Amino acid sequence: MSHFPRVARGVHSYPRDDSDPAPLGLGVVGLHEGRTALLAAYRTRSVRPVAGCDLDPATRAEVGAEVPDVAMTASYAELLARDDVRIVGVYTPDHLHAEHIVAAFEAGKDVVCTKPIVNDFAAARSVLAAARRTGRRLLVGQSTRFFESFRRQRAAFERGEVGDVEVVEAHYTHRMDWYYDRAPWIVDGTDWVYLGLSHPLDLLRWYLGPIATVSAVGARSALARAHGCASYDIYSVNATTADGRIGRVFGHYGTHELPRARNSIECVLYGSDGTSMAQYHDMRYLHTAPDGTEVVEDMLYEYRHYHFNNEVHGMHYGEFANYLQYFADALRSGAAHSPDLVEGIETFCLMEAVRRSALTGGAPVDVVSLVEQVSS
Repeated sequence: MSHFPRVARGVHSYPRDDSDPAPLGLGVVGLHEGRTALLAAYRTRSVRPVAGCDLDPATRAEVGAEVPDVAMTASYAELLARDDVRIVGVYTPDHLHAEHIVAAFEAGKDVVCTKPIVNDFAAARSVLAAARRTGRRLLVGQSTRFFESFRRQRAAFERGEVGDVEVVEAHYTHRMDWYYDRAPWIVDGTDWVYLGLSHPLDLLRWYLGPIATVSAVGARSALARAHGCASYDIYSVNATTADGRIGRVFGHYGTHELPRARNSIECVLYGSDGTSMAQYHDMRYLHTAPDGTEVVEDMLYEYRHYHFNNEVHGMHYGEFANYLQYFADALRSGAAHSPDLVEGIETFCLMEAVRRSALTGGAPVDVVSLVEQVSS
């Protein structure tokens, strides 16, 4: 992955890099989370925002005021018809993703889609069939992978610094009362396994590869019960690979956070030669050195503007910019990228296996058979 540092120490603006003579145009549908993608594109070298789409006129007006050179429309078909849109960013509610992805593929566009790309089997099959039919490419917008501390952890892993990974432990805990207010469709239109838990489950698969079986339990927090949420919002997951390696994932979306003790997202790699942990929101990377000492890399002060825009810790400007540039580079070069559509479908099957296991009280579920149901 490319590295995007701040312009200089103490500099809190990002002059446009116009060195790419033909940047790829970005059109975004869904301007709540998608607003961040439009703004983040200005921090890249090879992507420029050209169009935004949302059904709500107030949202279009608000976002349009921030990006006055970006065309706003209520018509997704109009956005797809634009010749200057090469990449479509899909940031709509989960149940609409498949429809929007397939339409973009059919229009000859490549796609970045926020996680999860789908949340049911029929949608997974339709998206996979459209990709095979059109040859278009998709990047799953798993922002955690592109956060600086997690990028450093991954780079160290690829250099072999922790050796062979034996166990991966990841969690995402966050009080989500604000999200119920912003996206009321989550109460009965999806499951928290596809929302918050998608982050640590993706990290698990990133390091362990395909998961063979999972066993999970779930519960509803007081917050979920107060909102009438149909799904569990607390999950505890044990996973194994075909070769016997172990993964553990935990998620709690009604918790009262204790950020000094535990970061919202953490990923721990227990390896044959060392151990490492990446943290979000605090942007710390902790790891063992060859002599056994513990090393802490704290990059929050240096990167807080790039990633958070000096707003609430939790905005994703830096992550979105990083993955947009990464995807543009892959499209230009023809190189493989990750997570791609196939990996995204496999992670969907992992999430679905977790959901099914929790509903049975922890019975093991075979993930491989679910993947075969989608891919065959």
